[in-house]
Amino acid sequence: MTADRGRGSTERTRKDDWLASRYAAATAKHPERKERYSTLSDEPIDPLYTPDDLAGFDPRRDLGLPGEFPYTRGVHPSMYRGRLWTMRQFAGFGSADDTNRRFHYLLQHGVTGLSVAFDMPTLMGRDADDPLSRGEVGREGVAVSSLADMEILFDRIPVGEVTTSMTINGPASIVWAMYLAAAEKQGVPLTRLGGTIQNDALKEYIAQREWIVPVKPAMDLVVDTFRFGSREVPRWNTISVSGYHIREAGATALQELAFTLIDGLEYVKWGVAAGLDVNEFVPRISFFFDVHNDFFEEIAKFRAARRIWAREMQKRYAPTNERALMLRTHAQTAGVSLTAQQPHNNVVRVALQALAAVLGGTNSLHTNSLDETYALPTEEAVTLALRTQQIIAHESGVADTVDPLAGSYYLEALTDRMELGFHRYLETIEGLGGMVEAVERGYPQREITESAFHFQQQVDEGEKVIVGINKHVVAEDVKIPRLAIDPDVERRQIERLADVRAKRDAGRWHESIQRLRDAARARGELMPAFLDCARAYASVGEQVEVLKEVYGVYRDPAYF
Repeated sequence: MTADRGRGSTERTRKDDWLASRYAAATAKHPERKERYSTLSDEPIDPLYTPDDLAGFDPRRDLGLPGEFPYTRGVHPSMYRGRLWTMRQFAGFGSADDTNRRFHYLLQHGVTGLSVAFDMPTLMGRDADDPLSRGEVGREGVAVSSLADMEILFDRIPVGEVTTSMTINGPASIVWAMYLAAAEKQGVPLTRLGGTIQNDALKEYIAQREWIVPVKPAMDLVVDTFRFGSREVPRWNTISVSGYHIREAGATALQELAFTLIDGLEYVKWGVAAGLDVNEFVPRISFFFDVHNDFFEEIAKFRAARRIWAREMQKRYAPTNERALMLRTHAQTAGVSLTAQQPHNNVVRVALQALAAVLGGTNSLHTNSLDETYALPTEEAVTLALRTQQIIAHESGVADTVDPLAGSYYLEALTDRMELGFHRYLETIEGLGGMVEAVERGYPQREITESAFHFQQQVDEGEKVIVGINKHVVAEDVKIPRLAIDPDVERRQIERLADVRAKRDAGRWHESIQRLRDAARARGELMPAFLDCARAYASVGEQVEVLKEVYGVYRDPAYF
């Protein structure tokens, strides 16, 4: 260590001398392009990074080897040399029939996992015939009202072989139960099913705002899926703790990292308090991160996330199952970074973001399509987005060695900075009593609002450049193909739901709804009741109304 410090001291002298002489002379001749350099999250960037910027950095302790604690370099020893990341393309629009056709198209073109986007009524726990659903059915995703829709959605899909991710939160248990019941009807045992439900209640109150019940009952619903999944569906990730929507709401990379990991720790705390074993349920907790435009900051975020999670889990619970220490994550390129102006620029943005996710060691990836600022993607656009992943995987060479950027002074300094920033947020939130209490007091919501406002100010003032928005702007009228949703989807969906209600066994339906009500009132296990409701063709909205009847309705306190 003495020798290392000596080298650091020498390097500091050399760096300072270089800044004062060579760099100063160069910038006198060619002034710097900006008054101030900072990351997208507005963290300052030095002109040069050397070993001195890694004071206290221990490669053995902080970097390690792939597949070994603290997993900075990846959770698998061979990473992409052994198996490429799962290539998913978020898909869902119109009716279950429409989306089923898109699923088959994507599988034929090389996706290795399915990802379901649901429409707004389904996300909010409403049926297609709810007055508040009018005009939204099938518009932002696929409409799913009952098991009948789920059966169509996965018709001829080998659910025992292909993993399925479902972006659903408030009614996640209900929709998951429908998926399980549909798999049963295909003759696939629950033990063979692999996939993920997002099921992240906390980020709804923090960022996305698609909730159905108050915070604490929502947390109980999440823990209930942990219990059932560990016992009955052991290959399923019963939560995907989502930083994506936190970032899309305006958070910085650090806020996304910190709030997401603290959310994850909060779920673990609640699971343990309910008597669950961390060695059984924590290995099925997965994560979901945004990938924005700042290339190195995003890579550092993924690496820091793995290291932080491993260290925090080891310190708090010392699990005997190593997989409880391994942070596995899906990633999606930043929808908020796409522009309607010069939409073909989005192809470049997505390619760079996807490359950052891969260099960061993501386990699964979705790439956005160039047309998503206008509408849900066309087949042509989604194919190009998928080909972006495939070209990175097979032509760029970045998947041929594990963590190829490790040891970069800049990258390691950013990774360290992320970890330090996480601990500052952790101290604040634990001082408030934990993330549930922090959310109820509006702390993360205010932090994100302030960051979003600050970034928009920087864009408005030209400090942060967005090509086509505040620089290199051109007058244009770009015509690109757009996906048109059949205006008749809503009518057909309402008719299908009415037909289901008319044909289902009324007695079985009533019994299943009453069982759900009784289980909710008793604070008992709910997943078996949700499964009974699914098999009885109870609708999403009918089950959500039971939950609201028992738990109450959440009213947003609007913290700003």
